[in-house]
Amino acid sequence: MRYFLHLTLAMMLAGAAWAQDVSVRSDHPDQYVVVRGDTLWGISGRFLDKPWQWPAIWQANPQIENPHLIYPGDVVSLVYIDGRPVLRVSRNGDSPPPPPPAPAAALPNPTGKKTVRLSPEIRYLDKEAPINAVPLDAIRPFLRDIRILAPEEYEGLPYIVANFEDRLNSTYSDTTYARGLDGRPGEEYVVARLTNIYDRVGDPAVVRRVTPTSDWKEAPSIHNRHDSLWDNSPPWKEKAKNPVGYEMWVVSRVRIREAGEISVLDVIRDRTEIKPGDVILPLIDYSHITTFHPRAMDNVPSDMRILATKGSKYGVGHYQIVSMSGGTNQGVGPGHVFAAHRPGLKIDDRVGYRRGSFSDEAEVRLPSTYDGLIMVFRSFSEVSYAIVMSGSRLIAEFDELRHPDSRL
Repeated sequence: MRYFLHLTLAMMLAGAAWAQDVSVRSDHPDQYVVVRGDTLWGISGRFLDKPWQWPAIWQANPQIENPHLIYPGDVVSLVYIDGRPVLRVSRNGDSPPPPPPAPAAALPNPTGKKTVRLSPEIRYLDKEAPINAVPLDAIRPFLRDIRILAPEEYEGLPYIVANFEDRLNSTYSDTTYARGLDGRPGEEYVVARLTNIYDRVGDPAVVRRVTPTSDWKEAPSIHNRHDSLWDNSPPWKEKAKNPVGYEMWVVSRVRIREAGEISVLDVIRDRTEIKPGDVILPLIDYSHITTFHPRAMDNVPSDMRILATKGSKYGVGHYQIVSMSGGTNQGVGPGHVFAAHRPGLKIDDRVGYRRGSFSDEAEVRLPSTYDGLIMVFRSFSEVSYAIVMSGSRLIAEFDELRHPDSRL
């Protein structure tokens, strides 16, 4: 099933259209023609200082059959109604936009605003695919392949005990063996791998992550000791004092050929190889449409942090993915926007000490620095996943999350 995202905006306009202090860019165009590859966030960033405020001032032409979707060829215009900015969308064939102004040499432009004009050939007639709120390719694996299990869900899961001929890996069309799987021949499951454990520790308690891979270094033959993953004291578990979630990545799909104490499984689809110790999870259909309403939380909890950056331990940038503390239990949901700030370094004020200003070397923390904006696209109870939408620096693990206005 084809995934796509769209922004349902009309329901947010009732009674709250002017609730936000909307800031319009000084260099905004008067009009913009939507092209393939655009995103709603990117279009709004052409007009607004705060792209997440798009829903507050968006207004579709009422003659448009489905005003909740924006397509290539639609024209986005900035107009003022009663002195307030409004972004209007007109669709070719429904309600054409006003004619473009004459060249500057023939018609002065007293407002100083520019108009983005694109040639007619890019006005696509394909109305089947609306533009996405964010780049879908960047988040699709996280919508499809990732799960976070609560501790009670994780304990006692069936697991891969061995591969055919005791191989280290199994792939598509291979045979593998599972222990603890209560199923019948013909039933299908997914195979998943533990990648992170999210743990609540400290005083005050905050969520951090434990990386199973690094903790398993004490057991170099772990794939020959898969039973140790399921007893009461696997090597990594001692470091997870109060786990709140187990991050699992789906790696493959299997079908039961023979059921029993040791079930025989056929690998019918794979994204990566199956290893002993991987767990068996039920199939879940994530093919639903996800709707995003970019917005800021009224009150951002003070203890929210970036937990992990996907793809680089040194930090990630535009359209890359992060996990963050805070989920549905804290009121965090898809569409929430946060500013990530790098905590300032702690240093000893040796200068003041040498000058006699302090009796001892005083430890001080330097001010934090703004890294970028992220938008949540998937939330679990204590952890959420977000995409980096903009920024001036890489967003890194331990960055603090604040209201998006804090970047200004």
